[in-house]
Amino acid sequence: MTFPDPQTPFDALVSPTPQAPGRQQVVMPPDWFQGRGLFGGLVTGLMARALELETPDRTLRSLTAELCGPLQPGPVDVQLDVLRAGNAVTTTTVKLVQGGEVQAHGVGVLGKARPVSHDGVFVAPPVRPPWRELEAIEMPEGVAPNFTKHYEYRLAKHFPFSGGSEPVTEGWVRPKRPGARRDAAFLAGCIDAWWPTLFTVQTEMRVMVTVAFTFQPFVNFEGLDPEAPIFHRARMVAGSEGYCVEMRELWGEDGRLLALNQQTMALLK
Repeated sequence: MTFPDPQTPFDALVSPTPQAPGRQQVVMPPDWFQGRGLFGGLVTGLMARALELETPDRTLRSLTAELCGPLQPGPVDVQLDVLRAGNAVTTTTVKLVQGGEVQAHGVGVLGKARPVSHDGVFVAPPVRPPWRELEAIEMPEGVAPNFTKHYEYRLAKHFPFSGGSEPVTEGWVRPKRPGARRDAAFLAGCIDAWWPTLFTVQTEMRVMVTVAFTFQPFVNFEGLDPEAPIFHRARMVAGSEGYCVEMRELWGEDGRLLALNQQTMALLK
């Protein structure tokens, strides 16, 4: 088995090869770890790409995923099953299977564009300090997850483990080697690359994992500089008994909304 080259762009890493209807396969890289398993943005990015590859005439509108286990480097079987294909909307399940076990499961809703008169964004965009004025920070080796070396971070607020007063964080993020495509898979990677907001109110490291992931991409990069990073804003909205719920957003340099994300996270220790 040959692993992807360490310089392989994100775009290629999440591009599975069709094997048969409803079946695809990809080889995951060895240097994108996040704890015991691979970076969640690779997992959800792969699911997003696989869903759109299976139904190429429709756009991913929503992905709801459960990250059941730690995906490992090596071959991954992608299994897709169309639950229903209507005139405009297709609902499809996607499973990532490795070693005979389901490591991630999701449901994707893909739909054609509909002519409407009430499109809009009804959440105020964040104040975005110009990204060129913020220094790119190096994530500390041995503390930050291994995969973070593949991303560039420019922090607006707040540093992790700084004992802050509120669980929020903001800043610019982009993969160092994104590849050509700017699509739902690209946004899934960017929205998961940031650290949990709970870290900003803590003063020491805690191990956390995402157990449920809901994602709505609004893929519209027309007119945006493809080399510019994406602005990330996140806040924790509730926590109980070692689980917390976090809301995340991605915004373009010009203030357009690019993605929404809700994650349920668990504290392991």
